[in-house]
This record gives sequence, structure tokens and C-alpha cells, in this order.
Amino acid sequence: MLVKVNLRDQVRDYLLSQMITGNLKTGKTINLAALSRDLDVSVTPIREALAQLQQAHIIKAVPNRGFIIAELDVKEAEDLYGLVANLEVMAIENTEFTQDDIEQLKMQQEVFENAKDAISRIQADLEFHRLLTKGYENDLALQILNDLKTRIFFYERAFTNDDSFYNKSDNQHESIIAAIADNNVPTASLLLKMNWMLILNYIQKKLTE
Repeated sequence: MLVKVNLRDQVRDYLLSQMITGNLKTGKTINLAALSRDLDVSVTPIREALAQLQQAHIIKAVPNRGFIIAELDVKEAEDLYGLVANLEVMAIENTEFTQDDIEQLKMQQEVFENAKDAISRIQADLEFHRLLTKGYENDLALQILNDLKTRIFFYERAFTNDDSFYNKSDNQHESIIAAIADNNVPTASLLLKMNWMLILNYIQKKLTE
């Protein structure tokens, strides 16, 4: 049962956690009455949470069906990855990286390298990118990035389970860290955009096979 404080945010976090663990899948209708019973809250904060997720394009409203988790789509993937890449580039271009920041990135890169399964790799990758951008002093941009990456998770869970693909991403991570350590932000920005485009190209191929 949820503590009845900031119920909308708690419901939203619960729904996101269910999506990440695979309990809520693309095309799945979200049952408001069942959620209300399970969480012991009224439907009002549930509707508010769903409205937020709809604004973030994680779910969509379908006539006569209610809210569902949107199916994966090539055009959305292109828009999504392009926007995330541009926002992250803007973030690192406006961040002063400390030695501690660089060490955190290196440690997270080790987590990424040692991940044992696809879900762990995706989560480690997204955390690496979060650490890259956390120093950007624009809370709105960081919230938008967080929402977009929740949607990205669905694409990567569906398609990025190829070890050779992750080896390429692994090399790009290390190059990004090296460029930041050398205070070469233009190169880091280029490598970062290439990293997201590598993932997008792979997903485009999978969606059109």
C-alpha cells in the first residue's frame, strides 16, 4: 500500500518500475480499477500519473481502450534518440567536469562492462549517461531527459541484446571519458552523439527487418 503523500508521483514511479521490470509491456492496457485496488488509492492520482506519462510519450490514450503503453515505431525512435543525443550534448557542453566526476564515469563504465544480462547492461548504460549529464544546472532539461530515457528503455530491452553491439558502445564510452579527462569537450560531444546514433541505427534495422 502506498503512503498517501504525493500520490501522483508515487503512482508514476510505481508504473515506471512495472514497465522496467517487464510487468507492463508495450500494447498492454493499464487497468485503472485494478491499480486502484492494488495500491489502495483513488483513481484521481492514477489518472494524474497517467497524464504525466502520456505527456512524456511513454503511454498513449486510445479510444474505447483507455491508456496503453505505446507500440514501438521507427519514426518515434528517430525522434527520441535524436532529441536525447542533442540534449545530452547540450548538457555536457555546459558542465564543468571534476576529477571526481571522471572517476564516477570510469567506475560506472566498469559496471557496464561487467553486466551479466541485457537488462543489467541497459540499466548500466543509462546510468552512465545520467552521470554524464548530472552536472548540467537545468532541472527542466534533466527531467525531460529522464522521461525520454524511460521510453528508450522499451526500445533497448526489445532489441539491444547483441554482445557485439555492446562492445562497440563500450569502446565509445571509454573514448568519451578520455575526451572529458583531456578537457576536449567538442570531441566528447561528437563521440556522445555517435554513441546514440549507433544505438538508433541498430534499432532502425531491427524495426524494419
